[in-house]
Amino acid sequence: MKKQIVASALALVTLTAAGCSSGEKQAVAPSEKAGRSVESKAEHAVQNQAQYAAPSSAMDRTVAKRSAPAPAGSYNGMHFKNYGTNPAVDAAEDHLSTFAADVDTGSYSVMRNYITRGSLPPADAVRVEEFINYFPLSYEPPAKDAFAIHTDGGPSPFRPGYDLLRIGIKGKEIAVTNRKPANLVFVIDISGSMNQENRLELVKKSLRVLVDQLEEKDKVGIVVYGSKGRKLLDPTSAQNKAAIIESLDYLLPEGSTNAEEGLRLGYEMAAQAFSPDAINRVILCSDGVANVGETTAEGILSTIERYAGEGITLSTFGFGMGNYNDVLMEQLADKGDGTYSYIDTFSEARRVFTEALTGTLQTIAHDAKIQVEFDPKAVETYRLLGYENRDVADEDFRNDRVDGGEIGAGHTVTALYEIKRKRPEAEKLGTVRVRYKDEKTSQAKEVAEPMAIGKTLQREVQFLASVAEFAEMLRGSEWAEGSSLKKVADLAEKTATGEQQLEFVRLVKDALALRGS
Repeated sequence: MKKQIVASALALVTLTAAGCSSGEKQAVAPSEKAGRSVESKAEHAVQNQAQYAAPSSAMDRTVAKRSAPAPAGSYNGMHFKNYGTNPAVDAAEDHLSTFAADVDTGSYSVMRNYITRGSLPPADAVRVEEFINYFPLSYEPPAKDAFAIHTDGGPSPFRPGYDLLRIGIKGKEIAVTNRKPANLVFVIDISGSMNQENRLELVKKSLRVLVDQLEEKDKVGIVVYGSKGRKLLDPTSAQNKAAIIESLDYLLPEGSTNAEEGLRLGYEMAAQAFSPDAINRVILCSDGVANVGETTAEGILSTIERYAGEGITLSTFGFGMGNYNDVLMEQLADKGDGTYSYIDTFSEARRVFTEALTGTLQTIAHDAKIQVEFDPKAVETYRLLGYENRDVADEDFRNDRVDGGEIGAGHTVTALYEIKRKRPEAEKLGTVRVRYKDEKTSQAKEVAEPMAIGKTLQREVQFLASVAEFAEMLRGSEWAEGSSLKKVADLAEKTATGEQQLEFVRLVKDALALRGS
């Protein structure tokens, strides 16, 4: 999995530095007159590989044929990548579905920024799983293990004859007082592009929120980079928050963008302050552009991989519209065993750095992978909604050298499957397993639970169904052909609870006004 990420990031960094757009892998989800076709995962992978290798002119023709929802707003230099669309799979031919856990949410915030500004996001900006996982759900935490597994489901509100299966993973919770000390290094992009739309001001305000939440046991160092990287503040105890905030207040945009040097200096500072009993994390705030120094990904990614193996992780926080590299920011975090968030508003900064701070900082499990085993006697076909760039070969589920996802304290991970049962009365569908490396011992562990489905869809799953359908429509998925944003808005409004979910209802209605259907 990491090899694919490295290759993708190599291409993206080079193209970003040159001011070009990335090559794209196209969705594969053919339709049939009587319904939707079923592919094997192997066929899907072969088709996607062929699309990666196709000449650009062929790719352009494929893009033109895609089911685009509506013209998106024009923002120069926005870099996204299309990872394709998962096919429906015949459970009799392939009864296993395996993917890396993912708690990134950047794609949802990017969508919100586009719609708030009066346009629909590009189809390639939409990752369905990041829309779904933007909304934390109230799963019961585990009694003793690192994770608790929850499953349920019922009839799909959008696809007659199909069911939605919800798989929810809840990480163990850790009280703030029991959180490990945090050794943090802020690596802040202060290049000229960060002057656009006051990006740097939002970075400063966001990091002030984070600093305010830290405790006396924590430390913060600061590295900045424009044309060159430099150390601004040596690791300083959070007892002296005034000194940390004063360093942030004096930041001004300057020069070009030497991201590689900034990250290298940040990791060096983190290594010097390293403690095996602490959280050791680099926090990158940037628009993801690199145009001086090491502008290809070899230097950046090899540094990140090496330090991640030594226990220094990387979380990335993206800022800006126009001249922004979403792909690189997401993949740097994945390579650095961290998470990716996109900060479009000060409210989002408060959500990430206040409500979810412990989960953002403290990892409870490394290389978490999920494998769903469907019973072919009960399930005819299944399709995983999203997670296309988190796919793991079935045989690598128990290969502990293969990368998975990192899960923070109290984090929830949700996956939705659209399934077709062989018999309407079939309620027992198979087994879901989670395999991960224990944060303390690095030993691989595994938990499993049987999957069951009911006759009705719980309210919160109905809401998630509206979120997933919205994402499918925005990315022009053929699986959403014939869907209506009005129906999505109606279901979301009927089932939404809390401000975050009500905000989603408003966004769907705004998208409906922009799109017209």
